[in-house]
Amino acid sequence: MTRLLLATRNAKKLGELRRILAAEGIEGVEVLGLADVDEFEEAPETAPDFEGNALAKARDAAVATGLPSIADDSGITVDALNGMPGVLSARWAGRHGDDKANLNLVLAQTSDTPDERMGAGFVCAAALVVPGGEETVVRGDWRGTLIREPRGANGFGYDPIFVPEGESRSSAEMEPSEKDAVSHRGRALRALLPQLRALATR
Repeated sequence: MTRLLLATRNAKKLGELRRILAAEGIEGVEVLGLADVDEFEEAPETAPDFEGNALAKARDAAVATGLPSIADDSGITVDALNGMPGVLSARWAGRHGDDKANLNLVLAQTSDTPDERMGAGFVCAAALVVPGGEETVVRGDWRGTLIREPRGANGFGYDPIFVPEGESRSSAEMEPSEKDAVSHRGRALRALLPQLRALATR
């Protein structure tokens, strides 16, 4: 059994990767989170892009634990805000991880934006670092539009105000398995499947 560290404490992200591996029939990989390993110092996210932050986090995790490590950096880009919050998505309102405050600030900042200019996109960069081996960085994009009022209880972050292209539901109204198939994080994680299959057979 290969142990794989997903450098997060977010239970929903861990569940997502486990579901994707199961759906693809990849066995022999045990997905761990940061709560399952000894604590280590995590460098702040200072890169100007998602890819740089994801790679830095995965490198730190792999060095500290000796385990193949995946890290992701994701966020929302709002057309009317010139692509922001972007890499600042998790701390847009000033305090890291305050989903409600972040979401409400984006809604306030776009309150005068016409509906036809409410385009937005979720972005996820995911990096896999194998100790003493290769580094792989991939990216997934998910386009849609913002709505004015949050809807749905699934998901997290900006999911309740994001309606994907071709959908009438917000991403927080979609079932987890539906979202896995089309979301930015699902697309990025599936782009790592060749490397994850190789790990499973080590």
